[in-house]
Amino acid sequence: MRDDNDPELNGKYLGTITKDFVKVSETLKEASYQVRSRKFSEFPIFPVCKTEQPIGQLLIGNTDVKVDWNYYITYLDEFVQRKLVDQEAIEDFKGAYKNPDEYCCLFVVDQDFTNFVYIPYPNE
Repeated sequence: MRDDNDPELNGKYLGTITKDFVKVSETLKEASYQVRSRKFSEFPIFPVCKTEQPIGQLLIGNTDVKVDWNYYITYLDEFVQRKLVDQEAIEDFKGAYKNPDEYCCLFVVDQDFTNFVYIPYPNE
């Protein structure tokens, strides 16, 4: 597991994800804080997809707010249960996971691209 963003992100996805992220970042940051402070998980993950998908719970729908992506919320345990992160890769994932007070862990799900992406929260 690498801790840098996939180069494919820079082309097709970075623009729409960044444009959306500015609109939803405060909500995602607060949700991440709540997951961690309530001891659900130290590793919140936000799956994003333009259509419905089964991972996590819908947090922000693209019909609720004018954004291109749907934002879901879950955490590492669900990824392990669904075998999206192998038991052997848990420590690698935790090692690559960036500081959740500074970065949002997105799991981008699209037809041609599925990967973890870390986006820094905007400075306040």
